[in-house]
Amino acid sequence: MGNIRVRINGVTKEYEEGATYRDVAKDVQGEFEHEILLMIEGGTLKELYKKIDGDCELIPLTAGDETGRRTYTRGVIFLMLCAVYETIGKELVEKIRVEYSIGNGIYCEIDSAEGGLRQFTEKELEEVKKRMKELVSLDLPIVKRVVSRSEAIKIFHQERLYDKEHLFKYRRESQSSVYTMNGFTDYFFGYMPYSTGSLKYFDIINYEKGFVIVLPEKKNPEKVEEFKPMQKFFSTLVRTNDWCAAMDIENVAELNDVISEGGINEMILLQEALQEKRIAEMAEMIKHRPDAKFIMIAGPSSSGKTTFSRRLSIQLRTIGLMPHPISVDNYFVDRKHTPRDEDGNYDFEVLEAIDIEKFNQDMNDLLAGKTVQIPSFNFETGEREYKGDFITMGKDDIL
Repeated sequence: MGNIRVRINGVTKEYEEGATYRDVAKDVQGEFEHEILLMIEGGTLKELYKKIDGDCELIPLTAGDETGRRTYTRGVIFLMLCAVYETIGKELVEKIRVEYSIGNGIYCEIDSAEGGLRQFTEKELEEVKKRMKELVSLDLPIVKRVVSRSEAIKIFHQERLYDKEHLFKYRRESQSSVYTMNGFTDYFFGYMPYSTGSLKYFDIINYEKGFVIVLPEKKNPEKVEEFKPMQKFFSTLVRTNDWCAAMDIENVAELNDVISEGGINEMILLQEALQEKRIAEMAEMIKHRPDAKFIMIAGPSSSGKTTFSRRLSIQLRTIGLMPHPISVDNYFVDRKHTPRDEDGNYDFEVLEAIDIEKFNQDMNDLLAGKTVQIPSFNFETGEREYKGDFITMGKDDIL
């Protein structure tokens, strides 16, 4: 039997033919600050249980990397599901819904088999947490299997995962991967850690109508910080869920149902009506705060800030206010002064790309009742221009 040569961090080592990525991870773990969860080979992610095909160069990933953190998160969710079903009993649980990320946690809810939501008692919470830690200490393998679509549907039915059973009826691929932990099988969109022993750091707390899985931060994967609630953000997510419930679309399978039954246009109209109603409510809230002269709209590139500002402006005008949308893009510094990133490309996302001094001066002048000419940034020439867009703030004007 021959050997294979593996290069990591500029060092080449030899391993016996048939060695797995796990074997290599264990061998080089001491060189890395955090536990290795995955490998990258030739730009492709590799789970640790797989055998290495031949000579290669590997890049280990840990929970300190974004991809590794997502893998760790999936593992802890799987751990939680297994522990809840074992502790509470599958017959008492209709389904466990992993809803959304909030800060350093993931909010979940349990639908009771008897109807309504079920929240952990303090005793149940401690039992679930204890069982999760027991599963970690057992260092159980997380086993991946490739099964046919029909077999996956059968598994989901047996595990009472009816939403996934419903979803897979629309799946076109003939095969899918499922994972098993301590006899419980589920499907996850993404890779898993090698075993439960890698999932040492987490907490679970009751929150609102459900509970939160608290995870370590990426910068320090071995430390679980105290959960910091983000109430406004959480309320927005809950409202979105309520919208989905109003449209009878609470998961992708139900969305597929609507599309296949020809109801997509009605769904879009209903969604637009709900959103317009909410924007109108925002406008009324703003009107009842006469001292508020600035409305700040934040979001990443191409997230719809400009479109939203126009829709809000229409609603504000219908109730007698005079909005003046101002894009911060118009305060970009001239292109020749724009900072560059490490690759030498223009970086428009950093604060230094904005002429903060000029922006602050114009906003303060407007608040002081002065007339200000608002600039317009020409993205073709890369320079700021002035085209006679003058604003003077009156009693009903708002920026």
